[in-house]
Amino acid sequence: MDDGEKNTLLMFLEAQRASILAIVDGLDADALSTAVLPSGWTVLGLVEHLGYAERHWFQEIATGYAEPLDWPDDDHLPLTTPRPPSVVFAFYRDQCERSNAVLAATPLSTPPQGRHPGPLGDEITDLRRIVLHMIEETARHAGHLDAARELLDGKTGLGPR
Repeated sequence: MDDGEKNTLLMFLEAQRASILAIVDGLDADALSTAVLPSGWTVLGLVEHLGYAERHWFQEIATGYAEPLDWPDDDHLPLTTPRPPSVVFAFYRDQCERSNAVLAATPLSTPPQGRHPGPLGDEITDLRRIVLHMIEETARHAGHLDAARELLDGKTGLGPR
């Protein structure tokens, strides 16, 4: 049962991850770093945020450990980044691969080894809920990126083909 359910959850998570990358495909460095909403977030900053979310949930929370990052904590606006697109996209893809490795090696019923603060931490009782949360988180931000892309260059309906 666990493998079938795990494969289904991974299929939905991978579809959302693919949407993220497809929506932003073709944007140049300037567009990726341009804030289009008053809150000031950028497309590139949101992709980096999703990499951090993968790292946080599948490593820090599911396994209780994440290797230190190659860069220090930055002093910049939330959901922006000083890093170039190549670094951010490599980081995102690497974190997704690490998440997949945790998912492959861990039963869905496994309780988290770390704890997320606040009420959401109380809701995360096993790896299954971590995966469900990441599907929701990624889908939510795919919608944000859809809107940002339309504001940046007018393109709509983007996603994996």
